[in-house]
Amino acid sequence: MLCIEELINLDPFQQLSQEQLEWVCDRAQTVELSGGEVLSHEGDPACRLFILVKGKINITRRSEGVEIPIGQHEAPSFFGEIPVLTDEPAPVTMRAFTNCHLYQLKGEDFRKLLYECRNFERMVFRIMERRMRGLESFIRGREKMAALGTLSAGLAHELNNPASALVRTLGEMPAAILELQRMNLVYGQRNVEEAHTQDWLRIRDQGYDAILNNRLDPVTLSDRENVLLEWLEDYGVKQAWKLAEPLAEGGVEVETLDKMMERWRNDETELREMGLHWLSLSFEVMSMIKHGLRGAERISELVQAMKSYSYLDQGVQQEVDVHQGLEDTLRLFVHKLKCGIQVQRNYDQHLPKILAYGSELNQVWTNLIDNAIDAMDGKGLLEITTYHCDRFAHIEIIDSGSGISPEITTRIFEPFFTTKSVGRGSGLGLETVRRIVENRHHGTLSFKSQPGRTCFTICLPKSAPLGN
Repeated sequence: MLCIEELINLDPFQQLSQEQLEWVCDRAQTVELSGGEVLSHEGDPACRLFILVKGKINITRRSEGVEIPIGQHEAPSFFGEIPVLTDEPAPVTMRAFTNCHLYQLKGEDFRKLLYECRNFERMVFRIMERRMRGLESFIRGREKMAALGTLSAGLAHELNNPASALVRTLGEMPAAILELQRMNLVYGQRNVEEAHTQDWLRIRDQGYDAILNNRLDPVTLSDRENVLLEWLEDYGVKQAWKLAEPLAEGGVEVETLDKMMERWRNDETELREMGLHWLSLSFEVMSMIKHGLRGAERISELVQAMKSYSYLDQGVQQEVDVHQGLEDTLRLFVHKLKCGIQVQRNYDQHLPKILAYGSELNQVWTNLIDNAIDAMDGKGLLEITTYHCDRFAHIEIIDSGSGISPEITTRIFEPFFTTKSVGRGSGLGLETVRRIVENRHHGTLSFKSQPGRTCFTICLPKSAPLGN
C-alpha cells in the first residue's frame, strides 16, 4: 500500500491535506515491473496516473517504424497525467529500465483531486506544460530530421540516374577518342586531297549540329535509321546496326554515303569502311558529351534546388520568391510525383517577392505537398495556384484526394493529432504549418475539403513586420 511518506516526496502532493493523502493511498494500486517490461504502449487508451517510488522508466516514441528514446522517469516521480487529462491515447511507450515499484491511480480519482485542490491543480499543470513542451520540441526535431531524410532519399534517387550516366559516359569516352585518333593517323598516311577531307569534316560538323540541337524528330530518325541500315548491309559492313543509329542521329543521307564512299569501295585496306566508322564514332562521342552535359546540368539543378530550398549562406529573413520556393520543393518530391501525380501550376506571374523566413516557408510547402501526395495515394492532380490582392500573397495547394472527414476538421491543427497509424505521423505537420504562417509571418491559414478536392489556402503579407 502506498504510504503518505512516499507520496509527499512529490511536490504537487505536498499541497494536499492529510485526509486527501490518505484518500489517495487507499485507492492506489501496486504495480511491480522487471527490467525491460512494458508499462504501457504508445497508442494504448490511457486512464491511469502512475506514481514511481523506486526504479527508472524509459520513454520511447515510434518514428518511421523505429522506437526512438526521448527521455526517462526516475523515482520519485509521477507521469501519465497528459493522456488522462486530454483523453487521448498514450503518446509514448514506457518500459522499465530497472526493476520498478509503482502505484497507479484511476483517472477519475486523479481528476477529482484536481477539482478539489487548486494548488495541486496548478502545480500539476505547470509540470504538464513543461513535459508537453519537451515532447513537442523533441518531436519537432525528429520531424525536421525525418523530412530531411525523405528529401535526401528523393534527392539521392534523382541524382543517381544522371550521375550514373555521367560516370558511364566518361568511362567510355577515352577509348572512343583513342580510336578516332588512330583512324585519323591511318587516313593521314594516305595523303588524301584536301577537298575530300573537308567534305568529311563538313558532314561531321553538320551532324554535330543535328545532335546538339535535336534536329530530327523520333519518327524521322527511325525511318532514316532503317534506310541507312539497309545501305550499310548492302555495302558489306559487319554489325551494320551499330553504325546505323549514330549516323541517323547525325542526319546523314544515303546519297551522301554513296558520294563519299564511292572511291573507297574497291580499297582492300581498312579504309574501305573507315570513313563510315569514323563518322559514326564521331557522332557517338558527341552524343556522349551531350548526355553527359545533360546529366551534369541535372545534378547542378538538383544541388541548386536543395541549396535554394534551405536558403544556405543567407540571412534569416530575406526577400523570397514564392514560386521559386514551390518549384524547389517540387523538384525534391519528383520521385513521388512522377509515379502518377500530375502537377498543374496556376502562377500569378506578377506576384512580387515577399519578406519572409525562406527556409521556414519551404517547410510549409513541404508539409502541405507531402500531405497532398499521401491523400492522393500516389495518383491524382496536384494544383498550385498563386495570386496577390492588396498587401497579401495568396497560395493555394489543392489535391484530388479523398478529402478530410468532417468529424476531424476542427482538430487537424491540434498538436499531436494525427489520423496516421502509430509511428507514421507525429501530428505536428499541420501544427507546424499553422505556427509558421500565423505566428512567424502574421498570415492566415484556412482550408476547404470535400471528396475529390481539398484546398489549403495560405495568405501572407508581402512586407509586414515579422514576429518571433
